[in-house]
Amino acid sequence: MKVGDKHYRSIWFNSETGRVQIIDQRWLPHEFRVVDLVSRADFAASIRDMWVRGAPLIGATAAFAMAAEMGRDPSDANLDEAWEELNATRPTAINLRWALNEMRELLRPLPLGDRAKAAHARALEINDEDVERNRMIGVHGLEIIRQIAAKKQPGEVVNILTHCNAGWLATVDWGTATSPMYHAVADGIPIHIWVDETRPRNQGALLTSWEMNSHDIPHHLIVDNAGGHLMQHGQVDLVIVGTDRTTAHGDVCNKIGTYLKALAAKDNGVPFYVALPSPTIDWTVKDGVAEIPIEERDDNEVTHVQGKLPDGSIGSVQISPDGTPGGNPAFDVTPRRLITGLITERGICEASPEGLAAMFPERVIS
Repeated sequence: MKVGDKHYRSIWFNSETGRVQIIDQRWLPHEFRVVDLVSRADFAASIRDMWVRGAPLIGATAAFAMAAEMGRDPSDANLDEAWEELNATRPTAINLRWALNEMRELLRPLPLGDRAKAAHARALEINDEDVERNRMIGVHGLEIIRQIAAKKQPGEVVNILTHCNAGWLATVDWGTATSPMYHAVADGIPIHIWVDETRPRNQGALLTSWEMNSHDIPHHLIVDNAGGHLMQHGQVDLVIVGTDRTTAHGDVCNKIGTYLKALAAKDNGVPFYVALPSPTIDWTVKDGVAEIPIEERDDNEVTHVQGKLPDGSIGSVQISPDGTPGGNPAFDVTPRRLITGLITERGICEASPEGLAAMFPERVIS
């Protein structure tokens, strides 16, 4: 997508320098920084400390990390060590483990001398595949927006609420929840986005708002507690969110607060859709609440907020009393009964075992 007049992916391989580069998202929206990832420690820190974030982008980063490791040391021992260290960086987003498994299963049978080249090629493929999956999510999601727009008066906007950042910054390009929005704008459909701030890390305020600004999409930033009120007053036509892990039965794990938006949507008859590329489906898990591990992050993310200070510098300020600890579960699970449908690269399906099995019959585990 675009930053200024230039097209960017959120991660890419610079063939001139031979290094992987990312947009360091910790500094957005106030500073745009591109950094190199070279060592395993760089890649691990980028995932763990959220230089990159969003399940699809985490997976793409992990693939590049494995490729870099094979260029350094293609041995079985290093392959396994890299897998273990990277897999431990973020426990909830299933794309991380998916990408690591893709790389290890490809590389394990190969001679050591062939591993670096094969790993690099597969990492590039995984990144390109993510772009195409997310583009197709937008193609299918566009039909939902078209149907809503067709019921409105000419020129009347379709109001869409989204939570966290499931934008191109959370993927290699296009985004998941935002892809239908970008396609709608290209299709000439007037839309307006309600952007949840998404405490505690404020990815909506910092990242989704930045994306909307960059693409001239009308939007308003709202506090997390405003969504239900807007739905009660008919100001939300549609909710689209992303997901970090979706179960084989259709439960969805996403940024903390998603469950509350789904409850409000259900109570007010607002369609609630989840946009996901297929690697985000965990076919080994059925009950999301019982089985998905929920990452507990540093309480500093709750007790402090980062932003631009009066002198123009970027800094953190404490908002809680000294001595008050913060609880910080990073995700919650939305049960399938609250979900209108799942928007995948193959189409839209019911959030159910039957819906997912029909969409991806080759992936079903008997």
